[in-house]
Amino acid sequence: MPPKVVAVAAGEAHTLALTGDGEVYSWGRGMFGRLGTGREADEHVPTVVAAGGRPRPRFVAVASGAYHSLALDDHANISVPLNFCAVTTGLFDMMEVKENLDISVTKSSLWRLETILLISKSAPVMFFLDYLTDGQLGYGEENSLFPCLVERFQDLGSPETLQSEAQNSSTQSSLKLSSVKAGGMMSFAIDTLGAMWMWGNCPQQTDAGEFCIAPSCVPLPVWDFHGHTVVKVACGNEHVVAAVSAGETYTGGDLVCYAWGNNNHGQLGLGDKESRSRPVLISAFSEGSSWEVYEIACGAWHTAVLTNKKSFDVDLESRCWTFGLGDNGQLGHGTTATICSPQPVDGLPTGSFLISLDCGLFHTTVVSSDGEVWCWGMERGLGLCPDASFSGVDSGDALRPIRVQSPETNGFKFLGAVQVTCGAAHTVLVAGDGYRMWAWGRGRSGVLGRNQTADSYIPCVVMWPPLDENFQEIHEDRAQASTSGVNDRNSAELEQKLSAASEELEFLRSKLTLMERYANILHISIFRKPLDERTLPRSLQESPVFDIRKEFENILDTAGTDELNRLEIFYRSMLSGVKDKLLKRRVQEMVQECIVSLSSGRQTP
Repeated sequence: MPPKVVAVAAGEAHTLALTGDGEVYSWGRGMFGRLGTGREADEHVPTVVAAGGRPRPRFVAVASGAYHSLALDDHANISVPLNFCAVTTGLFDMMEVKENLDISVTKSSLWRLETILLISKSAPVMFFLDYLTDGQLGYGEENSLFPCLVERFQDLGSPETLQSEAQNSSTQSSLKLSSVKAGGMMSFAIDTLGAMWMWGNCPQQTDAGEFCIAPSCVPLPVWDFHGHTVVKVACGNEHVVAAVSAGETYTGGDLVCYAWGNNNHGQLGLGDKESRSRPVLISAFSEGSSWEVYEIACGAWHTAVLTNKKSFDVDLESRCWTFGLGDNGQLGHGTTATICSPQPVDGLPTGSFLISLDCGLFHTTVVSSDGEVWCWGMERGLGLCPDASFSGVDSGDALRPIRVQSPETNGFKFLGAVQVTCGAAHTVLVAGDGYRMWAWGRGRSGVLGRNQTADSYIPCVVMWPPLDENFQEIHEDRAQASTSGVNDRNSAELEQKLSAASEELEFLRSKLTLMERYANILHISIFRKPLDERTLPRSLQESPVFDIRKEFENILDTAGTDELNRLEIFYRSMLSGVKDKLLKRRVQEMVQECIVSLSSGRQTP
């Protein structure tokens, strides 16, 4: 039997798959080593994550940020039940582990699969320094192409209030982690006591009590949930949503929703656009609500929640709620309006239960128990509206849920569908009860896992299971034998041509990687966000000439007060540095002139 996929996670342009035997496979864009394969090359088919010279760990959970990945290691190698994990993502929003795995191991730890490009503290102080070096990996500022152990969690005990309770018992246990979640620039973990830890570029509170986004490379406990059990967590670009038990312990069916962070588009669901530095209860999903929360997901600037009706009826009624930015129809309400309070999505099946939910950068996907997959939001790269004209007001975005057609049944039901995960502009579905994967959307860097880089507007089969080394060697030997048997001379010439073509291809790939890295750094340094088709400056979309002055004016026109204040501080710092440098050079020149003058004066009789 092929390895069974028990969890998937998608980043900006890469995908992770966790198998039942504890292996992690990755494919897609390899820049900055996010795939954990020991190199930065793209992988067009699922490739096993390298051990990096360490004993190969047994992973039990995965999560993926825009440019980084996390995996939870069952260090004691204990067999544990693995519930499928759904993950949220977007270009720089991000992922979440959907199920709180009920495990108990003697030593659990976080393994970091990848780090984004990090700028040294000794580098020039630019505003993208904190943006990139925000500590979401839980330690230091070093790149690595292999999984690296986040040892800080081994040294951490439970939060002080929980630890004091543990000290009263006869046995004191060390901190154990049960699930992980990765955001674009932040990471989260939930321990077996139900406490939540966060690190990276997370929403925090200043000493003056004001909201801010501050980096931390040390895991910090979220004290607001003491006395309750955190079961699930999701986050977007700069906002976080947590599903927490209403009581002290989680007994099932008693979850309430809290949200905090940036709220510039109403993505917190609190009825306004005021940012919050600490968790605030979403009234629509409070203990007194008639709906129970069981799944949460976040896009870059929107949020989705799955609930079921609180009743004793045999048939469960599930519903999807969305709120936040709606520019591309990602809320599924038939408009592009921004909504600050949760509203149910119409048009989804009522006769079946919704079992999986995920958000991409500007799209949302749900899966029903009948195997139906529904998507809405951004069309470009996803093929949601293949008949779109892309002219006038027809942008091709799906403003309401659209059923995705299944190639294997020629209908709208995928056999054995269990989980969906969304990347920035691609979607991956685990079906066949975990033995088959489907993918569609943008195929750049091989993120669809089908050994191609072309886009796919319909679901295509991911190359799973991957070919093992023995099969590949046999296949290569047979191909070589067949070629030599036909014509040795032609074979030698063909080998030379293939070798030259391979060298040229590798050279072009290395140049492309270098250009992408430079373009991404430059774009972030100017516009404070990663380079993507959706964030491509308008002047470049309409002509080959890049008018940076015009684009910067557009940034200033659309920026909020906080963003303008940050830009002012940054450019004042830059200008001050230039003035200091000019002053130092002028002083050096004056000193040199004085020395020359004195020297010539002494020689004069």
